[in-house]
Amino acid sequence: MEQFEHILNQIIDFFQMTLFTLGKTHVSVWSILYVVAASILLFWLTGKLNKLLVYRVMAKSKIDLGTRAALGSFIRYFVLTIGFIILLQTAGINLSSLTVLLGALGVGIGFGLQTITNNLISGLIIFLERPIKVGDRIEVADVEGNVTDISMRATEILTNDNISIIVPNSEFISGTVINWSHSDRNVRFNFPIAVSYKEDAERVRDVLKEVAVREDAVLKDPPPDVLLKEFSDSAIIFNLRVWTRDLTDRPGVLRSRLYYAIARSFREHDIEFPYPQRDLHIKEFPAGAIAPTGE
Repeated sequence: MEQFEHILNQIIDFFQMTLFTLGKTHVSVWSILYVVAASILLFWLTGKLNKLLVYRVMAKSKIDLGTRAALGSFIRYFVLTIGFIILLQTAGINLSSLTVLLGALGVGIGFGLQTITNNLISGLIIFLERPIKVGDRIEVADVEGNVTDISMRATEILTNDNISIIVPNSEFISGTVINWSHSDRNVRFNFPIAVSYKEDAERVRDVLKEVAVREDAVLKDPPPDVLLKEFSDSAIIFNLRVWTRDLTDRPGVLRSRLYYAIARSFREHDIEFPYPQRDLHIKEFPAGAIAPTGE
């Protein structure tokens, strides 16, 4: 029994052993274990809270998913900050003793962590101003895809090839961002079509409209239209303009469908695609004249 109490006292002494002193605070093994375990629990609980708010509580309202995700993340980081401060206080660590450490950390942020700080501030701006949200179709820094997650440091974008690309938040604040679905998912695409000069322009216009109307992914309101864009060297160029909602994130698929249908319809109506054309004029010289050598 005495041996057991001796071992127990040794274990207690080990956990209460001071590893280092921070100001007037003695940091022990138990303090470190308590902070680590409580921090892991805090991160897990706030993650569950975030999902509960986004997919349960706010899902009953009319707030869209992107706004719910932004609010949920903001609340999570706020609870994390308050919880971590309370955690340190309950661990017996006096925050006033961290003044020197925080000052050194501030100098480090000012010099070595400028990029990280920039991304964190940019993430806060994104949460408040909401230039992008989860579910948006965006194009930034040669990256195009759907926004799947927005964190404080970076934003995750999923491309059409099912590749996740992590873009720093500063790119959305300092660079140019194309948001294809900022207000709604309706987007208009323009597809150029060239036909031979021997074709009737109004007949080609009617055929192109008919093809667009038959495509299920093309919206009927607003209706598709066809503009005569230009008379080029070898062809008449038309511009087929269609609106879509279902294929906003896959314009290449819509283009392929329409071009296949246009090729089939042009064959049925004997409408000819153009070939490059050049007119060659041969000048005849009078008998006895010397032709220029080109020098």
